Amino acid sequence: MSLDGCVRLTLAFQPPLLRRNLALLLGAVSLGGSLVKATQPLAESYFSNRRNVFNVYFVKFSWGWTMGLLLPFIFISNYFVRRDALFAVRRLTSCVVGTVIWFLPTRIFHVVENFTGRCFESQNMTVLEGFETKDVCSKQGHSWVGFDISGHSFLLSYCILMIMEETAIMNEIYKLEQKPQKAISTIIKSLFIALNILFLLWIWMFFCTAVYFHDLPQKMIGTILGISAWYLTYKFWYMKPFSPGLPPEIGNKDE
Repeated sequence: MSLDGCVRLTLAFQPPLLRRNLALLLGAVSLGGSLVKATQPLAESYFSNRRNVFNVYFVKFSWGWTMGLLLPFIFISNYFVRRDALFAVRRLTSCVVGTVIWFLPTRIFHVVENFTGRCFESQNMTVLEGFETKDVCSKQGHSWVGFDISGHSFLLSYCILMIMEETAIMNEIYKLEQKPQKAISTIIKSLFIALNILFLLWIWMFFCTAVYFHDLPQKMIGTILGISAWYLTYKFWYMKPFSPGLPPEIGNKDE
């Protein structure tokens, strides 16, 4: 199948109804997976091992993978549609906003876990005094038990929704009478396909987190925060004049 055929097939599997309800779907997956884990745990598998290759080399660096593909895609695709370099740069600031959203809450999660936790001796799980943080406790080979808000549920849900928002511009590109030059077209389409592969991987790993790791409150709080971050940016702030703005639509020049 040609690159163009792959793009059109991908777009066909992303109807507006799915895009509009993806946040609700993620919430349902997190809740449903958590209930399965609590009531009828699934048998152990490759994906229930925290050391699986996807978790170690992809999920742990999920923001880097997402930004590595989104940065060039946002700039090139937005510039092609609007032919305005300043607009394209302005849209890139959504990645700066996203990075702040990634950095601050994940640090707060660590603070919460340290504040609510205690250090236990690994063998008989007796409380050990004198260990104030998880890092100090873990370095001594012990176990820290605290309220561990799921960073994976938070970050993967936000990455999934951000990719969904930014790749929607491909529908606009196909509406243009003026087609991109072959080199630019190949770059845009290749990045689009790569982002959608990442999109599917993040959805799968989000599902694995839901059914294998953390407790229900930890995952639901993480998921709600991820969805809230997406809603407050793309559905509220980015609609305002002083913001990174939304991906352009054909015929709308007054963003």
